[in-house]
Amino acid sequence: MSIPLSMIGIMPGFAMTNVYFSATSMIGVIALAGIVVRNSIVLLEFILDKKQEGMPLEQALIEAGAIRTRPIVLTAAAAILGSAVIVTDPVWSGLALALIFGMLASTALTLVVVPLFYYIVEKKNWEQA
Repeated sequence: MSIPLSMIGIMPGFAMTNVYFSATSMIGVIALAGIVVRNSIVLLEFILDKKQEGMPLEQALIEAGAIRTRPIVLTAAAAILGSAVIVTDPVWSGLALALIFGMLASTALTLVVVPLFYYIVEKKNWEQA
């Protein structure tokens, strides 16, 4: 689910910067996919741990968001700052822009949309467990 959320940031980012989406940009999208999926997994694993502890779903979602936000944001910040170094290079700028704009969008949206989607899908299953 996080990969489409990153595309929400990538395409407008390329349009705003007036840079062509190239092969190196696609490499950036692939690298970005690994990072954003990991961020979602970190969030969902925490939620599932709280389920095993018997915590109500709403409380587990709130606690997961509160506790796992810092590691997710730090991962995003590291990727963004690392990419900022190569943004001026004519060959690798597409990779950097894909990572920067994709991380900005997916980080913000992952922290909101993934728990919301999980709540919608798993509400009935959670109550039965």
